[in-house]
Amino acid sequence: MADFPFETTRRAALAGMASAVATIGAKAGDVPHVSAAKLPRWRGFNLLEKFTLGMNAPYKERDFDFIAANGFNYVRLPLDYRIWTNETGDIREAPLKEIDQALAFARGRGVHLTICLHRAPGYTVATPKEPLDLWGEGPDSDLARRLFARQWAMFAARYRGVPADALSFNLINEPAAVTEAQYLRAASAAVDAIRKEDPDRLIIADGRAYGREPTPLLAPLKIAQAGRGYEPFHLTHYRAGWVEGSDTWPMPTWPLKNENGVVDQARLWRENVEPWQKLEAMGIGVFIGEWGAYNKTPHDVTLAWMKDCLENWKRAGFGWCLWNLRGDFGPLDSGRSDVTYIDHGGVNVDAKMLALLQRY
Repeated sequence: MADFPFETTRRAALAGMASAVATIGAKAGDVPHVSAAKLPRWRGFNLLEKFTLGMNAPYKERDFDFIAANGFNYVRLPLDYRIWTNETGDIREAPLKEIDQALAFARGRGVHLTICLHRAPGYTVATPKEPLDLWGEGPDSDLARRLFARQWAMFAARYRGVPADALSFNLINEPAAVTEAQYLRAASAAVDAIRKEDPDRLIIADGRAYGREPTPLLAPLKIAQAGRGYEPFHLTHYRAGWVEGSDTWPMPTWPLKNENGVVDQARLWRENVEPWQKLEAMGIGVFIGEWGAYNKTPHDVTLAWMKDCLENWKRAGFGWCLWNLRGDFGPLDSGRSDVTYIDHGGVNVDAKMLALLQRY
């Protein structure tokens, strides 16, 4: 991967910026005020149209209509940088205009939008693995960090002038086996690049260990952090095809009994809420950026588990973003065999799951 000049990215960003900001200058509606020290209790969904290179598609306005009409106020876009970046670093404008359009859809409906690099130069949880290592040592990793920062500089320049109440940046999806120091080094490069272009942009960092663990060492960056809601994993990923061995797990119940005892609402609070409350007490805003249960987990078990998660997060004052709206984890077109769906304009709606989400 070439170490292309920063001006290549900057020119591409500025060339699209005027039309982008004009397109997305719709009213901000009732989006809550945001601060990296205390995030609003956002409630919403991940939309996956640009989640991977193979899934690249325009965003659907009807999804934003559905989200706003049903009382939700947040959307996260997990993104694959390869969709708009070729191997020499040149930027393709057409896919970025589709992200502009998603922002316009959100702003026109009072919905906050977060863009996240689900795949960035040097790191992804997906396959194939990136050729460079964002977290490592040496010239190749230095290059990865420069390319990572330049992606965010491009977005910061493109969306300069869009209020932080309407748009935030989620740096990188689910860092895995990285130290706090490794994370700080990579995040600092991106944060510096963003603030050089747009000092007021709200920035969010996922937790380490695939989003599970807060990272206090990032505190000097004055950015918020996002956790996950996928525990217990044997419940949320039962028979998920991408999780090796999950087809041999016993059918989950809630509460869940395992070799370490019983996992229930109280244990989720101790293990998955309290550590994030300690981070919030340091003046760092907290949010649950992904959560949900795969469609092979029995529906009644899923809803009981979801209810306990939602009660915990409401008690803690944390917002949340379900993975996903349409698909295997969501309330629309989820393909469950144990749900009687309601047809809504050709979309299969899981009315029980939707009603539960609306209550919290």
